Amino acid sequence: MMGCTRRLPLIAALLGIAFALPASAEEAYDPWPGLVQDSFSNRPMNDGNAVIAIEMPYRAEDAAIVPVTLRSKLSPGDARRIRSITLVIDRNPAPMAAKFELGADANVTEISTRVRVNNYTDVHAVAELSDGQLYVSKTYVKASGGCSAPAGKNAEEAQNRLGQMRYRQFAREEAPASRIREAQIMIGHPNNSGLQMDQVTQLYIPAFFINQLKLTQDDSPVLSMEGGISISEDPNLRFTYVSNGAKRFRAEAKDTDGHVFRNEWDVEKPGT
Repeated sequence: MMGCTRRLPLIAALLGIAFALPASAEEAYDPWPGLVQDSFSNRPMNDGNAVIAIEMPYRAEDAAIVPVTLRSKLSPGDARRIRSITLVIDRNPAPMAAKFELGADANVTEISTRVRVNNYTDVHAVAELSDGQLYVSKTYVKASGGCSAPAGKNAEEAQNRLGQMRYRQFAREEAPASRIREAQIMIGHPNNSGLQMDQVTQLYIPAFFINQLKLTQDDSPVLSMEGGISISEDPNLRFTYVSNGAKRFRAEAKDTDGHVFRNEWDVEKPGT
């Protein structure tokens, strides 16, 4: 009995170490190398600090609607252009938050949207340039629970607003003759992540989100997005582009249930 008693502190210490290991391992685990292998076929990643900037709050006020801005840092004299930007939230359940394809002639230099962040995490922006190379920048965000946070609107209200689109333009500091425009597209959609729980039934709400968005000026591509569960409720994109003189701006969105939403606006008279 004495032998057993003497061994108890040792056993307790070993158990303490054993239970502490998973948390330490989780804290030390870096998912990024695996994401590079699985999502980018292990292609080389170049330092993107002179190519692409990613801006997010260090500590998010609301993990379900965290603002993020992606901005080109290429100089005007650089012959390369950004073809696409992939936004990766490393520790989210589905890390690939969105992929943006930039129109060849639209000269999109800035994109802002809102995302869900589920854990304290690195967030990467991977830009593919016209030289075929990948360039990566990252930031760190302190937020948690964003993917499972309850929807801001009830199901009936969300259904009534499903697919409603608004287009806005913003004044720029450049001279009125400048062709640079700043615009915003907003789409009414619950963008359910599949991790949210119905507060009445206590059942998980199935994933239901906008997974494709295409924006054009007349028929010339400006910007397209392939989205996932990390894009916040009521997707919202604000971006800059260069006008080609088109009179109409068009948007087409599709969701995971096969709905297709379309709208177009007079460039000179934006609105609902």
